Amino acid sequence: MLCVSSLFRPLAASALVGVCALGLSGCKSQPDPAPLTPVPSAALPPVAQAAKSFGAPIAPGPELQLADVLKDPERYRDQAITVEGHVRSACTRRGCWMEVAEGADPAQPGCRVTFKDYGFFVPTDSAGSRAKVQGTFGVSTLPAERVAHLESEGGQFPHKNADGSANELRLVATGVELWR
Repeated sequence: MLCVSSLFRPLAASALVGVCALGLSGCKSQPDPAPLTPVPSAALPPVAQAAKSFGAPIAPGPELQLADVLKDPERYRDQAITVEGHVRSACTRRGCWMEVAEGADPAQPGCRVTFKDYGFFVPTDSAGSRAKVQGTFGVSTLPAERVAHLESEGGQFPHKNADGSANELRLVATGVELWR
Protein backbone atom coordinates (compact mmCIF):
# COMPACT_ATOMS: atom_id res chain seq x y z
CA MET A 1 0.00 0.00 0.00
CA LEU A 2 1.28 3.45 -0.85
CA CYS A 3 2.17 5.62 2.07
CA VAL A 4 0.35 8.96 1.91
CA SER A 5 3.26 10.68 3.67
CA SER A 6 5.60 9.69 0.82
CA LEU A 7 3.31 11.47 -1.65
CA PHE A 8 3.33 14.64 0.41
CA ARG A 9 7.00 14.70 1.47
CA PRO A 10 7.49 18.24 0.11
CA LEU A 11 4.79 19.55 2.46
CA ALA A 12 5.62 20.84 5.90
CA ALA A 13 5.60 18.31 8.76
CA SER A 14 2.51 19.90 10.30
CA ALA A 15 0.56 19.29 7.10
CA LEU A 16 1.52 15.60 7.22
CA VAL A 17 0.17 15.28 10.73
CA GLY A 18 -3.11 16.73 9.46
CA VAL A 19 -3.27 14.22 6.58
CA CYS A 20 -2.75 11.26 8.87
CA ALA A 21 -5.23 12.65 11.40
CA LEU A 22 -7.96 12.48 8.73
CA GLY A 23 -8.02 8.73 9.16
CA LEU A 24 -6.33 7.85 5.88
CA SER A 25 -4.99 4.34 6.18
CA GLY A 26 -1.51 3.32 5.25
CA CYS A 27 0.57 6.00 6.93
CA LYS A 28 2.68 3.39 8.69
CA SER A 29 2.03 0.30 6.56
CA GLN A 30 5.33 0.72 4.67
CA PRO A 31 8.67 1.99 5.85
CA ASP A 32 9.42 5.55 4.88
CA PRO A 33 11.43 5.79 1.68
CA ALA A 34 14.88 7.33 1.74
CA PRO A 35 14.72 11.05 2.48
CA LEU A 36 14.79 13.31 -0.54
CA THR A 37 18.06 15.12 -1.08
CA PRO A 38 17.69 18.66 -2.38
CA VAL A 39 19.70 19.44 -5.52
CA PRO A 40 21.91 22.49 -5.04
CA SER A 41 20.86 25.29 -7.38
CA ALA A 42 24.42 25.51 -8.74
CA ALA A 43 24.01 21.95 -10.08
CA LEU A 44 20.86 22.80 -12.02
CA PRO A 45 21.27 23.91 -15.63
CA PRO A 46 20.60 27.63 -16.14
CA VAL A 47 17.21 28.50 -17.53
CA ALA A 48 17.67 30.80 -20.50
CA GLN A 49 15.20 33.62 -20.76
CA ALA A 50 13.74 34.60 -24.08
CA ALA A 51 15.52 37.54 -25.65
CA LYS A 52 13.94 40.95 -25.16
CA SER A 53 14.11 43.13 -28.27
CA PHE A 54 14.70 46.86 -28.45
CA GLY A 55 14.61 49.02 -31.58
CA ALA A 56 14.14 47.41 -34.98
CA PRO A 57 14.08 43.63 -35.28
CA ILE A 58 17.51 42.21 -36.07
CA ALA A 59 17.61 41.25 -39.73
CA PRO A 60 18.87 37.77 -40.55
CA GLY A 61 22.36 37.62 -41.96
CA PRO A 62 25.97 36.93 -41.13
CA GLU A 63 27.14 37.60 -37.61
CA LEU A 64 30.74 38.67 -36.95
CA GLN A 65 32.81 37.66 -33.96
CA LEU A 66 33.09 40.68 -31.66
CA ALA A 67 36.76 39.85 -30.96
CA ASP A 68 37.54 40.08 -34.69
CA VAL A 69 35.88 43.48 -34.99
CA LEU A 70 37.72 44.82 -31.93
CA LYS A 71 41.12 43.53 -33.19
CA ASP A 72 40.83 45.33 -36.54
CA PRO A 73 38.36 48.21 -36.08
CA GLU A 74 39.44 50.14 -39.19
CA ARG A 75 38.40 47.20 -41.36
CA TYR A 76 34.78 47.54 -40.16
CA ARG A 77 34.56 51.35 -39.94
CA ASP A 78 31.21 52.66 -41.26
CA GLN A 79 29.92 49.15 -42.01
CA ALA A 80 26.62 47.61 -40.91
CA ILE A 81 27.46 44.63 -38.70
CA THR A 82 25.84 42.19 -36.27
CA VAL A 83 27.76 40.97 -33.23
CA GLU A 84 27.04 39.22 -29.96
CA GLY A 85 28.73 39.90 -26.63
CA HIS A 86 28.57 40.35 -22.89
CA VAL A 87 27.05 43.62 -21.63
CA ARG A 88 29.87 44.80 -19.42
CA SER A 89 28.18 48.04 -18.37
CA ALA A 90 25.17 50.19 -19.24
CA CYS A 91 24.00 53.72 -18.56
CA THR A 92 22.63 53.63 -15.02
CA ARG A 93 20.58 56.80 -15.49
CA ARG A 94 18.48 56.19 -18.62
CA GLY A 95 19.84 53.18 -20.50
CA CYS A 96 21.02 55.39 -23.37
CA TRP A 97 24.20 53.35 -23.98
CA MET A 98 25.81 50.06 -23.09
CA GLU A 99 29.23 48.53 -23.52
CA VAL A 100 29.70 45.07 -25.02
CA ALA A 101 32.83 42.94 -24.79
CA GLU A 102 33.82 39.28 -24.89
CA GLY A 103 33.53 39.12 -21.08
CA ALA A 104 33.21 41.16 -17.88
CA ASP A 105 36.95 41.92 -17.49
CA PRO A 106 37.41 45.71 -17.93
CA ALA A 107 40.92 45.10 -19.29
CA GLN A 108 39.45 43.37 -22.37
CA PRO A 109 38.61 45.57 -25.34
CA GLY A 110 35.02 46.67 -25.58
CA CYS A 111 32.68 48.62 -27.78
CA ARG A 112 30.20 51.29 -26.70
CA VAL A 113 26.72 50.80 -28.14
CA THR A 114 24.48 53.80 -28.61
CA PHE A 115 21.06 53.76 -30.22
CA LYS A 116 20.25 55.30 -33.57
CA ASP A 117 18.70 58.76 -33.18
CA TYR A 118 18.15 57.91 -29.47
CA GLY A 119 15.08 56.13 -30.78
CA PHE A 120 15.18 53.50 -28.01
CA PHE A 121 17.02 52.69 -24.81
CA VAL A 122 17.83 49.47 -22.93
CA PRO A 123 17.05 48.73 -19.27
CA THR A 124 19.42 50.43 -16.83
CA ASP A 125 20.19 47.03 -15.25
CA SER A 126 21.35 45.46 -18.54
CA ALA A 127 24.92 44.89 -17.30
CA GLY A 128 25.58 41.17 -17.06
CA SER A 129 23.24 40.29 -19.93
CA ARG A 130 24.16 38.81 -23.28
CA ALA A 131 23.40 41.01 -26.27
CA LYS A 132 23.05 40.66 -30.00
CA VAL A 133 23.50 44.06 -31.61
CA GLN A 134 22.99 45.18 -35.19
CA GLY A 135 24.09 48.58 -36.39
CA THR A 136 26.86 50.70 -37.92
CA PHE A 137 30.37 50.41 -36.51
CA GLY A 138 32.59 53.46 -36.05
CA VAL A 139 35.80 54.73 -34.49
CA SER A 140 36.07 58.15 -32.84
CA THR A 141 37.87 60.19 -30.21
CA LEU A 142 35.75 61.45 -27.33
CA PRO A 143 36.66 64.76 -25.69
CA ALA A 144 37.60 64.73 -21.99
CA GLU A 145 34.24 66.24 -20.96
CA ARG A 146 32.30 63.45 -22.68
CA VAL A 147 34.58 60.81 -21.14
CA ALA A 148 33.94 62.28 -17.66
CA HIS A 149 30.18 62.31 -18.31
CA LEU A 150 30.14 58.67 -19.44
CA GLU A 151 32.27 57.64 -16.46
CA SER A 152 29.72 59.29 -14.14
CA GLU A 153 27.10 56.95 -15.66
CA GLY A 154 29.20 53.82 -15.19
CA GLY A 155 31.37 53.91 -18.32
CA GLN A 156 34.94 52.63 -18.24
CA PHE A 157 37.91 53.99 -20.16
CA PRO A 158 41.00 52.03 -19.11
CA HIS A 159 43.22 53.60 -21.83
CA LYS A 160 42.51 57.33 -21.72
CA ASN A 161 44.73 59.76 -23.58
CA ALA A 162 46.96 62.16 -21.60
CA ASP A 163 44.47 65.03 -22.08
CA GLY A 164 41.57 62.96 -20.66
CA SER A 165 40.07 62.19 -24.06
CA ALA A 166 39.63 58.58 -25.14
CA ASN A 167 39.55 56.64 -28.39
CA GLU A 168 36.30 54.81 -28.65
CA LEU A 169 34.93 51.98 -30.73
CA ARG A 170 31.22 52.55 -31.17
CA LEU A 171 28.31 50.67 -32.62
CA VAL A 172 25.25 52.79 -33.39
CA ALA A 173 22.55 50.16 -33.02
CA THR A 174 19.34 49.89 -34.96
CA GLY A 175 18.30 46.79 -33.02
CA VAL A 176 19.29 44.97 -29.84
CA GLU A 177 18.32 41.64 -28.29
CA LEU A 178 19.11 41.08 -24.60
CA TRP A 179 18.88 37.93 -22.47
CA ARG A 180 20.37 36.55 -19.27
